[in-house]
Amino acid sequence: MKKKLVIFDLDGTLLNTIEDLGNAANYALHKNGYATHSMASYPFFVGNGVRRLIERVLPEDRRDIETVERLLKDFKEYYNEHLTDCTKPYPGIEDMLLGLRAKGVKVAVASNKYQAAAERIVAHYYGNVDFAAVEGQKEGVKTKPDPSIVFGILAKTKVAKADVLYVGDSGVDMETARRACVDSAGVTWGFRPEKELIEYHAGTIVNSPDQILNLVETGLPLG
Repeated sequence: MKKKLVIFDLDGTLLNTIEDLGNAANYALHKNGYATHSMASYPFFVGNGVRRLIERVLPEDRRDIETVERLLKDFKEYYNEHLTDCTKPYPGIEDMLLGLRAKGVKVAVASNKYQAAAERIVAHYYGNVDFAAVEGQKEGVKTKPDPSIVFGILAKTKVAKADVLYVGDSGVDMETARRACVDSAGVTWGFRPEKELIEYHAGTIVNSPDQILNLVETGLPLG
């Protein structure tokens, strides 16, 4: 079935943000006297929102609410000033997004990145793409894999679940799609290995952005 809406994860799917995220987390750790982490560790720290990232990078016996809140504040202070220092679009993403829009397919973003940062970074790198919605983490709304963010996009776009494809790079994304009862596609260029996508029952695996465009255009069955 051809799709009318494609919902994309942001970090690791549309943009390679790992270095800026890692730098911000390491800044917060160093400022508060904790050991920093190698950049190679960060793909497995991210994916569940900034608060969970801070919890993961802290020593297990230092994950109390007060400490997490302090580092979260420092993280955001740094990240808000440096969120485009090293971040790069993945090759072919912009052409794919514009290609979907040219075909009349709506595109949206569903991210666990906090809302203000999600809006800024999407506008910076993909300002010429007409997104139907850019949804990040908001107070009072559960983060992915809870499907609330997807349901919010569906309500805003008035698109039925059967007409939606959710695209992401992690098990969190595949689980989000499953809970929302929409088709999923896992991308292999992101932060997590392909085996994780398979373990979390990705509807299909794609290795390049043009495959997403072809998938939506031809209406190939998923699974």
